[in-house]
Amino acid sequence: MLSSNDWKRAAAAVAGALLLTCAYAQAPAAGQATEKKKQVKDQGEFEIYNQAIKDAASPQKEVQDLDTWSQKYPNSDFKDDRLYMYMQAYSIMQPPQPQKVIDYGQQLMAKDLNTIFPGSAGGRNILTVLFQVAWNVAALPNPTPDQLALGEKAAHQLLDFAPKYFVAANKPAATSQADWDKARDDIEKRAQTALTAIALAPANQALATKNYPAAEAAFTKALNEYPQSAAAAYGLGRALVGQAASATDPDKAADLNSRAIYEFVRASVIDPTLGGRVANPKEITDYASNVYTKFHGSADGLDQLQQQAKASPLPPQGFAIETSAAVAAKKQKEFAEKNPQLALWMGIKSQLADTNGQQYFDGQLKDADVSGQNGAKALKGTLVEAKPACRSKELLVAIPEPNATTVPPPEITLVLDAPLTGKPETGQAIEWNGVPKSFTKDPFMLTMETEKDKIEGLKTTPCAPPVRRSPTKKK
Repeated sequence: MLSSNDWKRAAAAVAGALLLTCAYAQAPAAGQATEKKKQVKDQGEFEIYNQAIKDAASPQKEVQDLDTWSQKYPNSDFKDDRLYMYMQAYSIMQPPQPQKVIDYGQQLMAKDLNTIFPGSAGGRNILTVLFQVAWNVAALPNPTPDQLALGEKAAHQLLDFAPKYFVAANKPAATSQADWDKARDDIEKRAQTALTAIALAPANQALATKNYPAAEAAFTKALNEYPQSAAAAYGLGRALVGQAASATDPDKAADLNSRAIYEFVRASVIDPTLGGRVANPKEITDYASNVYTKFHGSADGLDQLQQQAKASPLPPQGFAIETSAAVAAKKQKEFAEKNPQLALWMGIKSQLADTNGQQYFDGQLKDADVSGQNGAKALKGTLVEAKPACRSKELLVAIPEPNATTVPPPEITLVLDAPLTGKPETGQAIEWNGVPKSFTKDPFMLTMETEKDKIEGLKTTPCAPPVRRSPTKKK
């Protein structure tokens, strides 16, 4: 459906393109033969005909004149001219009357337009009939299949007829060649606009009734026929989003959303006004960027997608945009591969810190053998404190984040199977395997039992010898 702005622009375009001289012939004198050897029946018909022409600037009055003429002279020699006058009157009536324009234009198109409108003057009428039918069908909110077929036929005939009409022999002397060429170009562009709107009508109707699969098929068909239509791309995106919202299979939903985002991005890069339907093109550009960022988790890759979408109306086979969850999982996998010990601890800690942390500890973690693979130790941290400081039986360990500049408070207590023989150096990195034995959430502390030989990197210094006190003398 065409917008009200489209209507206004088209009216001005047609006025210029057709060089609106007289829309129809002046009324002949009573009994006078016309160029087509047509003549009025009597003075009464002449007067009605002439009055209709005089009232052309007031379409409501003109229609009344034409109704009187039709009633009194139904078989007039000028009945085809009368149909044309009806069509013209309804085309400028406010509010617009597209259905009336189409009805009268259809009656004319059912005949041989070249016969009823001969010569260069008749050519203007043929151009107008075809344009008005095509444009008004495109403006209907819910056209029928028959109306769509009629509008498409009119638009194609218009494109065929325009080159025949816009020739040097038909150019008015006062019109420059540049203006003449521009008039033809504008008419042909409007015909293409009407064809696109007509092609989109079934898709928009399906979309309005939330028949998303039918809308997808219709928008895809329209996009194949008119690949430069941003409105078709945007509509296809909406149809795909509608299907994704009800998809129960996550993979299916992700595929539908990926293809939808592709079409939104394409619309934003080829014409964010959607063919003049959107007053603020930034709305479409921002929307396309936002849905991509929300789906993907960041704007990374949007530039590349914009270039890809600009080059092709439909995504290639197998096209997919990674979801934010997939991106996060990929990053998590990469992180775990580079930092396996830290990743293990972060997984344990997140579950312990959860509202069901104690349940997780009691049911899964307690008494489990937390050991690394292939000879590696399971966990790695920084020794913060030893208890006691010398010949320690417990080690308090913190696990800093990568690139941390400070050591966080300890969150793990290692209970050794036997006291150390020396004094452990705090601040050093150690690695270990162990068995969780207890847990408190506040303050957060996981207690693990381990053996001295299952700790790597632990450095100790000899303990100072005990201070001997001299025996006191008895008095």
